Amino acid sequence: MKALKFVTIFCLSILFSGMLSAQKIKVVSGNLDQLKGQKEFFILYDYSSMGVGKFEKEEDYLKKKVSDYNKKERGKGDRWKKAWINDREYRFQPKFEQLINKYLKSSKVYVSEENADAKYTMIVKTTFTEPGFNVYVTRKPAVINVIIDIVETKNPENVVVSISSKNNKGTALGMNDMDTGVRITEAYAKCGKEIGKYLSKKAFK
Repeated sequence: MKALKFVTIFCLSILFSGMLSAQKIKVVSGNLDQLKGQKEFFILYDYSSMGVGKFEKEEDYLKKKVSDYNKKERGKGDRWKKAWINDREYRFQPKFEQLINKYLKSSKVYVSEENADAKYTMIVKTTFTEPGFNVYVTRKPAVINVIIDIVETKNPENVVVSISSKNNKGTALGMNDMDTGVRITEAYAKCGKEIGKYLSKKAFK
């Protein structure tokens, strides 16, 4: 009986901790009602105020990583930094748009970098990135936190609504996420999915 009680408490603690660390979305300012009737949104991305891991500023994280890699192999750090930046345009952003549009499809709403004439622009500001790791015997998922400001395209100072999305976790099955870029891409996929579901239900229903 004691063993059964211990297992039950252990399982509940895991469940509870999972709930505490669950992905969260909330409106921090403005009103979603102003978005009703809109079918297209322009989208932009902002990484200028992003912390990474234990570093408050991405700049400091990049300096440390580039230095460490270059000490191991000449030029490796510079190549790593280039890939880190390029992943945004070629992996993270396309995956976010793919997933947000998938879950907005039922509402007939489309978000794209080609919708420059749309009334509103969605600015996805990544405020925090945890790259995570996968070293065979142990692993940690990537995590991103974002603030999404929806502004008037012609008057971007006017923020119609601001949405916070925290603890978007990214991982892949097996050893497929040993590459940092894969884990972070999956975090953007998670974020796009949940934001799409949220807006479809709260703004466009």
